[in-house]
Amino acid sequence: MTDSPLRFRIQPVPTVIMELLAPMFIALGLWQLDRADQKRALAHNLEQRRKLPPLLLSGNLPAAEQLEYRSVTATGRLLNDKTVLIENRKYQGNTGFHVITPLRLSDSNQIVLVNRGWISRQQATDPASIARAEGEQTIRGEAVIPQPPALNLSLAIEPEEALPHWPFLTLEHYSAWSGLSVLPFMILQAPDDISGFVRRWPEPRINEGMHIGYAIQWFAFALIALVIWLRLSLHRTEQNRC
Repeated sequence: MTDSPLRFRIQPVPTVIMELLAPMFIALGLWQLDRADQKRALAHNLEQRRKLPPLLLSGNLPAAEQLEYRSVTATGRLLNDKTVLIENRKYQGNTGFHVITPLRLSDSNQIVLVNRGWISRQQATDPASIARAEGEQTIRGEAVIPQPPALNLSLAIEPEEALPHWPFLTLEHYSAWSGLSVLPFMILQAPDDISGFVRRWPEPRINEGMHIGYAIQWFAFALIALVIWLRLSLHRTEQNRC
């Protein structure tokens, strides 16, 4: 008696499982490739947007998504009494705060938040030491849309607190605390603008490679499912040999 050749015979249960898993894995891989294309297009659009001349914030403005990462210029008065500090911001290994102050635009009376930069913990303990720009100011910088943390945390609103310390900033929470209606974006003030703060803004990261890596993993899972199905469908039949 010798081993017979392998014969292909479809097994119902492995076939049903493979027909469910393989298309799902392939669909997930294609979705990740589509996400990579979207990120690639977004990176291109943002790069082109950053090359545009500074936009003067005045009157009717484009949607916040069209302004993000574009250079802007705004003229108005800083509302120093509505300043808040955002905690746990790092600079050269030191922990401090970002100073957020609203700017009331001169020509339209609209209000836009300005991230004026980083201060140390020591500066934050003495509000009087924080630079207060009085009179009409022209602010240059880049428009960004503040993002909440991944975890949906709530912030207690304390209207009487003189200089609030918050773990993060959202425009909705700021409006509720201050009673001000603010534009749906914020200005990261230019590093060479008004002195008194440290400004080293990180470059935006749009990582398309992550999605390509995920796509390869999903396609690999589909291939593994196919290989397992083929292996379970191969059987040996016994042969008698004189």
